[in-house]
Amino acid sequence: MPAHVAESDSTPDPTGTTDPTGATDPAGATDPADPLAHERAHLAASRAALRGMREDVQALDIRDVTANWVNAAVLQAQIDDRIKALADLSHTPLFFGRLDYLHAVGGELAEGADGERFYIGRRHVHDAAGDPMVIDWRAPVSQPYYQASRTNPQDVGLRRRFGYTGGELTAYEDEHLTDPAEAEHTSRLLQTEIERPRVGPMRDIVATIQPEQDEIVRSGLGGTVCVQGGPGTGKTAVGLHRVAFLLYAHRERLARTGTLVIGPNRSFLHYIEQVLPALGELEVKQATVDDLVRTGVEVRGEDEAATAVVKGDARMAEVLRRAIRSHVTSPVEPVVVVRGSRRWRVPAYEIQEMVDELLARDMRYGAAHEALPQRIAHAVLVRMEEAGEAPDDRVQNSVARNPAVKAAVKAVWPAVDPAKVVLRLLSDAEFLAAHAGGLLSEEEQKRLLWARPARSVKSAKWSAADAVLIDEAGDLVARTHSLGHVVLDEAQDLSPMQYRAVGRRCSTGSATVLGDLAQGTTPWSTESWGEALFHLGKADAVVEELTAGFRVPREVIAYASRLLPAISPGLAAVESVRESPGSLAVREVPGGPDELDAAVVAACEESLRHEGSIGLIAADARIPALGAALEAAGHAYLSPGEETTAASRLTLVPASLAKGLEYDYVVLDEPAAVVDGEPDERTGLRRLYVALTRAVSGLIVLHAAPLPEALVQA
Repeated sequence: MPAHVAESDSTPDPTGTTDPTGATDPAGATDPADPLAHERAHLAASRAALRGMREDVQALDIRDVTANWVNAAVLQAQIDDRIKALADLSHTPLFFGRLDYLHAVGGELAEGADGERFYIGRRHVHDAAGDPMVIDWRAPVSQPYYQASRTNPQDVGLRRRFGYTGGELTAYEDEHLTDPAEAEHTSRLLQTEIERPRVGPMRDIVATIQPEQDEIVRSGLGGTVCVQGGPGTGKTAVGLHRVAFLLYAHRERLARTGTLVIGPNRSFLHYIEQVLPALGELEVKQATVDDLVRTGVEVRGEDEAATAVVKGDARMAEVLRRAIRSHVTSPVEPVVVVRGSRRWRVPAYEIQEMVDELLARDMRYGAAHEALPQRIAHAVLVRMEEAGEAPDDRVQNSVARNPAVKAAVKAVWPAVDPAKVVLRLLSDAEFLAAHAGGLLSEEEQKRLLWARPARSVKSAKWSAADAVLIDEAGDLVARTHSLGHVVLDEAQDLSPMQYRAVGRRCSTGSATVLGDLAQGTTPWSTESWGEALFHLGKADAVVEELTAGFRVPREVIAYASRLLPAISPGLAAVESVRESPGSLAVREVPGGPDELDAAVVAACEESLRHEGSIGLIAADARIPALGAALEAAGHAYLSPGEETTAASRLTLVPASLAKGLEYDYVVLDEPAAVVDGEPDERTGLRRLYVALTRAVSGLIVLHAAPLPEALVQA
């Protein structure tokens, strides 16, 4: 059945009443023969109801319900968050679909005789009487909107999709799932929404979630899910929508424990930062792995690739454990505690037994450091009781703080500074050899040692990999706080030590791991999800694979997939559902750099004649020349992370920052230079694969040098 389309010609009256079917008729103003007007009226009434919900919260007076200023501040903060969550985003559809059930819905199951109608949207909206006007997409009753089919209608008689222009409802399209006479067809509105030009930050896909994506989104909080997805399969959006679903289903628990989204860089986080607020979720924090571990040290240095690979190796965790435990020594003297006229003696062998027990329990170093004085004090109290005294807990705490006890603990189990331990490992060849023996080869140890050892933690030129080592050492001393749920995007690029750093942040919670093995562009990128999940501490995670592509046109993804045998043998190519003839152009440019620069500018001008965002992607070394060429031609351009607008749509993107971003049209400059800009060919080809798959509607590839052999081969 074709979609029904109508142009917006007026703003509906926001007042109205709900009829028995759940639709809204503003005082009888709509014509029953005009379904579009009927739906517009329900939209207007729903927006009015949302405003009413917001005004009710704004009108709350908490002066007489709080005991003190602390309670008042907490409650006011919660009210402010609720007001923000109830904001009506004028250009974001309040609802995007409708379900007409065949029977009444009780809980999650349909039963009874009378059908019910539900409008599915980004948030719950109810009228003044408390009756729902829009159902949250995460509610159980909404799930058939994504999962129902002709073979399994799930008691849905009709599924209606809505089309919008600038926030105004302009079209609808129906599927009668139980009507055998209606031919199955691809939703034009769904396709249009997927292909809608991308200007501004990443938007949610709540209106276009596919059944296989929905199953991942709604998977439970208890387990970790790893999503392998090629370009355009929606894995990032799935991960973000999973967070929104978990916050809906487990809000109280996650409010206590917290949630975190981890991305590869700041540009990527800026690009995705509006997705969760658009779904009404404002409390999810975002960070890069570097943000997590850069606590207490300033990163000013950079490692060679081979050195970074060694520092990121999981064996470093054992090197650090040995180095920290090496600070524990055997006692050589007894502890003598003087209290009043009495002296209490704990022999060295007994203290050694305490130390051995703490070591055997494999406690964190700092926790054992705090426990040892209490153990010594307890031994003293036993002697006091044997002598007829009756000491209590206060006496034990006093003994634990006794100078003799504190001196003994300092000598046997001294406090350690994690950064100083790492500093010594990287500066002192003998210390490193003592703790890396049998783990790291002599060549690997030489790579770790600084050519010019730093004098102090503050003066050291720490690298990003060093910060991860310090974070590991810090966790060996004191437990890292664990969150309830962590989303890790572009996970294929992490080193084993980085996985461990993220895993510590969800050791008692769960995770959603997102990535594509074919897009691993670091020398230490993982070869398998099994290996990555083991280092993350989530070896029992379920691995799901998304192979249906919704973003990249079929012609473009097929061209990029020529690289898969060279960069990730055995990985299935993405099967794009979008066919777009003419979406790919590969052009050889005769001449030198000047001719190539001119051709690139011309290609950008050609792309700018289309609607939507334009990304010019090039090897990092080519960015200054291309920036100058664009400026000379009078074209202003944005940097990755800057928000595109209708007036400013061209972004100049270094290949190293292209991952995770998308543009309607992409101009790719000199593929060979992208490959040559990386330390090895495999990493370079993976970087090229990323660059080739950023386009939503069209890709122009320009080259003066020969194309990489892997790309030329059919």
